[in-house]
Amino acid sequence: MEPLSLAIPSGSGSHPRPPSLKSPMQTKQANFRYVRSGTSTVIVDPETGHELQPHADLWFKDGSVICQAERTLFRVHISQLSRHSALFRDIFQLPQPARSRSRSLSSVDTLDDTRAVLEECENCPVVFLHDGADDVAHFLVALYDGPNFGNNDQEDFQVVSGILRLSTKYIVDSLRAKALAHLCIAWPSTLKGWDAREDVARTFEMETSASGGHFYPSPIAVINLSREVSAPCLLPAAFYDLCRYSYAQIYEPADDEPLFQAPSSPTTYSTLSPLDMQRLALGKEAAQHNITALIQTMGHAQTHIRHAQPHTHVRKSSSGGVCVSAAACRKDFSELVDLATQHYLFDRERGHCDPLYVSEELGQLKSAEFSECKACAKSLETWAAREREKMWKMIPIWFRLESPPVEGSPRVV
Repeated sequence: MEPLSLAIPSGSGSHPRPPSLKSPMQTKQANFRYVRSGTSTVIVDPETGHELQPHADLWFKDGSVICQAERTLFRVHISQLSRHSALFRDIFQLPQPARSRSRSLSSVDTLDDTRAVLEECENCPVVFLHDGADDVAHFLVALYDGPNFGNNDQEDFQVVSGILRLSTKYIVDSLRAKALAHLCIAWPSTLKGWDAREDVARTFEMETSASGGHFYPSPIAVINLSREVSAPCLLPAAFYDLCRYSYAQIYEPADDEPLFQAPSSPTTYSTLSPLDMQRLALGKEAAQHNITALIQTMGHAQTHIRHAQPHTHVRKSSSGGVCVSAAACRKDFSELVDLATQHYLFDRERGHCDPLYVSEELGQLKSAEFSECKACAKSLETWAAREREKMWKMIPIWFRLESPPVEGSPRVV
């Protein structure tokens, strides 16, 4: 029997379907083969000869449709799929292929277990999904039980990315919004959200002695997912995270480095498109220039402080907004510039590719708690905070992204 081929409409739902998600779906009546294997009966795909395995949890005896993804079968309910997915609802309203009555139980086997398997499979239409079996399992569990997201680590990303991918493809807008909002916690559109994300990475480093980059998924995978599901709100944070790695770490990572992927991993985890590689190079260069400019202008952070009159070269404690030792503080700032230049530009220590980190560190070089001139220490902190806000807003421009993210919400355009 020829299957009915149903192409996913590109204009359905609240969001346009990305080209990569417009793969066809096929529905037809079951045409499996049933083979005795020892004391049990196995289901075989007649076209490929591969054994098919019913999913352990998502095979309901009263299910009304079988979804096949790779070599896994899911027997679920048409009503459940139609309730959540506009695409499935439209598909099941179409005339289904006529049922073939040529197969009889006696022609296959008369054993009870074979008869039971045959009845379970032959009484349902089959929908062939061109998706990964794991993605389909995570998606169906989220439809039946509701999403249960984790902490945005690598394992959680495997689950959430599959849910986001299929909720986009099959037009389950509420589930897509929840999955995207969860990913935006780790890949935020605000500086406050980014700082919270970095706090999680630092906690992971302290608890495991491993790099914080080992906690989150590869930013390359996030960028490619964003392109696949039309979610540009994830791009600025993902590109910025990626630019903090050296080119050697990106293109030839060692086995113990965060961006290393096993040879068996999908290429979407390790390879950017040529256009995104160009964006990365341009943004990485802009970020490096920004660090140089940041250090060079650090000395000017003191210029807006009021100075006590008459000027004195004797150190005094300052508790207000007045610098009581302008000459000494100017000398301090000059030494801090030299120190930062050596540390980040020459020695290329930690953070030398991370302007947000560098500006935060520079702002703390004259701690108000310990500095004799609290006015200048506070001025440096204020200057650093202001520079970080400016840089965060510039990230979409650095990487030539289509549109800057909207402050405060994971808006998808």
